[in-house]
Amino acid sequence: MVTAIQNTQVLLLAAVLLVACLAKLTVRERAADAPDHVHGVPVPARLARLSALRRNRGMTVGLGIGEGMLGLALLVTSHLSVRLATTVAFAAATWVVGELRVHRPDAGCGCFGALSAKKVDRRSVLRAMLFTCAAIVSLGAPHAGVDVLRDVPAQVGLMFAVEVALFVALSPELAELAGRHRRPRAAVPCERRQSPMPETYARLYDSSAWAEHENTIKTAVPLDVWREGCWRFVAFPGRVSERDVEIVFAVPTSERDGNVRSAVVASETSAPVRPSLGRVQ
Repeated sequence: MVTAIQNTQVLLLAAVLLVACLAKLTVRERAADAPDHVHGVPVPARLARLSALRRNRGMTVGLGIGEGMLGLALLVTSHLSVRLATTVAFAAATWVVGELRVHRPDAGCGCFGALSAKKVDRRSVLRAMLFTCAAIVSLGAPHAGVDVLRDVPAQVGLMFAVEVALFVALSPELAELAGRHRRPRAAVPCERRQSPMPETYARLYDSSAWAEHENTIKTAVPLDVWREGCWRFVAFPGRVSERDVEIVFAVPTSERDGNVRSAVVASETSAPVRPSLGRVQ
């Protein structure tokens, strides 16, 4: 039974590494740089460098080739050095995903290339930890992957199917892959579309309007938030030329991304200023 469990981990890890290699080599990253500020707070230099490396095409291809070679090595040899290299690789990946989860969840983990561009969540961290555990268990496997495939015992086949199902459940990349082939649905009019606040803040923080004014904003907590038709307005306290002002952003609520607009208005403590869409520059 123990031997069957160990051999199953070899097949699982080889399959994961080969899939990761294929995704990195065939699915290109979108041409967009990760922001160097998150909610107005500068990103630590080491994490900014980590995100930059992940989005570098040459680095992605090189990493994909390395993963593919490691996956093939698991299939053709049972040498301990290959198993140790696999364990170290997954342990390092677990550390990187954990760091991104805490400090750069918006940057994505890049585990499966451009398919892993979504926010790093607990599932990504748990998946990396389980793969590391599988790599540790595989250290004592007596057979290479090809030898196991030549005569797959029923126990190995069943355990492999269960682990693949668990892997699928913990993989947000599948939703991204399915979304690329999904038929477009009828657009909801922007004035009737539900636009949750996290979406509004994500569009705001990624906009050029926010980048233009973020250094003049005194606090990330907005003074007021309201919606009018196809726009949600978010007002922040700011200071420009030694004067207290309110910086008002107009964020579109449409499904497709639109331009975020901004306006700087005089701060009035007695009556808050709510500019209409026409006054927003």
